[in-house]
Amino acid sequence: MSKGLISAESIVPETVLGVVQGGPDSLSICKTLAALAEDGKLSGCVAPTNSTIAILAPIPRPLKNVFCVGKNYRAHITEGAVAQGIKDEAPEFPVFFSKPPTSVIGPGSEIQINAEVSEMVDYEVELGVVVGKAGCNIPAQDAIDHIFGFTIINDISARDVQRRHGGQYLKGKGMDTFCPIGPCIVTIDELSDFENLRIALSVNGETRQDGSTAQMMFKVPDLIESLSAGTTLEPGDLLATGTPSGVGYAMSPPQFLKHGDEIVCSVEGIGELRNTVRDVTPAHKGTAAATAAE
Repeated sequence: MSKGLISAESIVPETVLGVVQGGPDSLSICKTLAALAEDGKLSGCVAPTNSTIAILAPIPRPLKNVFCVGKNYRAHITEGAVAQGIKDEAPEFPVFFSKPPTSVIGPGSEIQINAEVSEMVDYEVELGVVVGKAGCNIPAQDAIDHIFGFTIINDISARDVQRRHGGQYLKGKGMDTFCPIGPCIVTIDELSDFENLRIALSVNGETRQDGSTAQMMFKVPDLIESLSAGTTLEPGDLLATGTPSGVGYAMSPPQFLKHGDEIVCSVEGIGELRNTVRDVTPAHKGTAAATAAE
């Protein structure tokens, strides 16, 4: 390693979470290492792009639940109201819920569905915010200072389970493998135009969702202000900011995820998050989904 670029006292973070928690100093070390790698000086530490090494979620085991926002794109609210036959009404304040750390998976990992648990599993592409600086009662005008960067989150949802439990979101959205995250985190200095990014999702090559983060009703700074009111946000916390229209349950007829489906979530400036669906329904269930999985 080139002498002087990284001092003997420097501590190289072992994880992405460590980089986030380490603040500007840790990020500076990583940028130096990346520059050295690009110059070919760390060839023994770089995995080839065709490597069979599994890529994990950027933060594979968050320290707390992933914070999520529901009903943040107007067209999505409308399509949901039509599909459910309810009043088309936008919320006055952000609707928050969460997904447990056990729901997180990375790029290329399998989303598991089980017909004994749910027969209405759906997708939702979302811009993910990564908190970089702790704070409580953060004013919207200061929110940018608390953002480390951005990633992609797929809010997988079991619609029937969600409705079965009184319409609350945790159970239907918090199952194992129901929170794919990735493929990376892009720091805020490299994605300053985060409020006007194309956000899309396809299933087996068919575009289902195609919108822009400019369509958010509650903008990212407002979400951080609202979420942090009385609640401390910490480095490494994740916030999924809502999804545009085009979800499966609102299609006519509804289109839920099935064995073998490939889901590609994309957000401009971040990349693509790809996952496939695997049916793990026990064979004795006797459903078409179980047969497809055999």
